[in-house]
Amino acid sequence: MLRKGTPPQSGVHRPGTRLLKTAGATGRTIADAAALIRDGRLVAFPTETVYGLGCDATNDAAVAAVFEAKGRPSFNPLIVHVATITAARELVAFDDRAEKLADEFWPGPLTFVLPRLTDCPVSLLAGAGLDTLAIRVPAHPVARALIEAADRPIAAPSANRSGAVSPTCAEHVAESLGDTVDLIIDDGPCAVGVESTVLDLTGDKPAILRPGGITGEEISMITGALAEAGDAATPRSPGQLESHYATQTPLRLNAIDAAPGEALLGFGRDLPDADFVENLSPSGNLKEAAANLFAMMRRLDALNPAGIAVSPIPQEGLGAAINDRLRRAAHG
Repeated sequence: MLRKGTPPQSGVHRPGTRLLKTAGATGRTIADAAALIRDGRLVAFPTETVYGLGCDATNDAAVAAVFEAKGRPSFNPLIVHVATITAARELVAFDDRAEKLADEFWPGPLTFVLPRLTDCPVSLLAGAGLDTLAIRVPAHPVARALIEAADRPIAAPSANRSGAVSPTCAEHVAESLGDTVDLIIDDGPCAVGVESTVLDLTGDKPAILRPGGITGEEISMITGALAEAGDAATPRSPGQLESHYATQTPLRLNAIDAAPGEALLGFGRDLPDADFVENLSPSGNLKEAAANLFAMMRRLDALNPAGIAVSPIPQEGLGAAINDRLRRAAHG
């Protein structure tokens, strides 16, 4: 494993990390990694597809830290990794297609997009504020051991800077992310080497949002015909629609005050007065604001105010992603 704060060994060129090999999914490596996950820290770990940058999927701040570490320009939904089909059923609503596909391909490189349950504990930020979750059971023994030891779902995109080539060995992670990761578990190269197939099961026909380790032909043998790329019913990638993340209450962006009857979604100090206020970050911390965004939007929306006034958010760092989501929520 690679751990922050110690000298590098061969194959690792970033300061602040070192490389230790683990022969399997047991022992102190997994225990240490699981403790970090529970503490809200970031751990890179191997799966059969690529190395993932993992965090506690139920921890808003930890999920925001993943976006920050990757330099991810927008809050794309993250894939939530669980150890068993039973654990998946506790987070999302399975239908007959999901049951049959899980029986055939899980554990393995197939991700389902399914409706999240009303009591689902996964961070809204991990699902990009949507009512769906991307979820899978990885086949790699280290990944599954880590999830079981952490005793919670783990959200994990690929462990690289946004826009970089996906990592298939621990050295790739160290070169791309350096000491922004608290620990990197090294269990050699990934067997599949490409990301999981992402299959949307929320429509009448399943639709592949991202090709990967399981082919469309293999899936259609279980589900029947898939939605074609050109079909009007084919869903686009989550979070890419112009109008998305919409509240029932109208949003007014870049507001410097709150009108009578409006609630306020604030940012920073010296907020204007309003009957209902949620402050994304009193200190003006964009990482904290990102972690709070979707939950606070929903809380204010549930109050049924006349409108929601939103304080200006700096268009820098995670602020660009926050503003993107606010703009989509306010569209139309």
